[in-house]
Amino acid sequence: MKRVLLLLSFFAICLFGQQSLSPTQKIFASGDVQDMIIKDNILYVATDASKIDLIDLDTKEILSSITIPQIKDFMGDIINSKIYSVDVLGDDIIFVSEGEGGYRVLWRYKDEVLEKLIDINSKYFIKKARYIDSSTVLMGLLTNEHILYNIPKKELIYNTQFSTSSFSDFVLSEDKKQYITTDESGIVRLVDTKSADIIKEYPSKNLDRIYQLDYKNGVILTAGQDRKAVVYKAFDIYSMDFNFLLYACALNQNATLGAIAYTMENDVLVFDVISKNRLYSLEEARATITKILFINNKEILVSSDSSQINYYNIGE
Repeated sequence: MKRVLLLLSFFAICLFGQQSLSPTQKIFASGDVQDMIIKDNILYVATDASKIDLIDLDTKEILSSITIPQIKDFMGDIINSKIYSVDVLGDDIIFVSEGEGGYRVLWRYKDEVLEKLIDINSKYFIKKARYIDSSTVLMGLLTNEHILYNIPKKELIYNTQFSTSSFSDFVLSEDKKQYITTDESGIVRLVDTKSADIIKEYPSKNLDRIYQLDYKNGVILTAGQDRKAVVYKAFDIYSMDFNFLLYACALNQNATLGAIAYTMENDVLVFDVISKNRLYSLEEARATITKILFINNKEILVSSDSSQINYYNIGE
């Protein structure tokens, strides 16, 4: 009976378009969510409330939080520090926060000790940081500088700038030997992580800024200001046009499913990367989408510029 229902659901999608879904559950963080990452069934959530929340994916409850000091704004008022990016390697957590004067701070939390690796004196506008290994971090700056940083030596391995266009996003390959990056120009580049050499520039299909991209199993997905999502696969590049700016995107682990934030109402489209069929429309986000995460092929998390994280089970 269950198989019959699944088949009927599949044929209905083929005939009438994607199926609209409300959240299966709603998770609440300490503040507006800026970034998320999953490690060992724990969701690490970067917020604008000076906190990283650690959330149990089984119970959907906050287990603990890492809190950083508040800062002074340009008027001298005390405000929370927005945390833009978070990553995890083993028991180590690294994250980027807003600092005074508009500069950014790179933090590490290890063995319950909070440490500043890079402070505002470096005058870096870091947007994103990801571990390469336990001693090395890759950073993308708003100035489109890409920095590989050695933590024990506290020194730069390289600092390279691919263009004068402002930085948008980068995503590491599964083995972290390469990464995909993009910027305001809409150009997508494949880069060698160790040397910062550009391996390949892909044909530019987005005509304006790419807000976000993802890279899984050799497949690239972009979300662009030109209201276009582009899929780059071996021997096949195609685009999908929408009626609204695309702020966020994601691929599942084997890149058979893609997700795009695609409407003014902040709905997220889930589609089949191979057939291009539009499968589901994930609804009821409270604000502009900031992150989409596939837990697996059936479970998806969607955060917005609010404290609410929507959990969807598309297999039910």
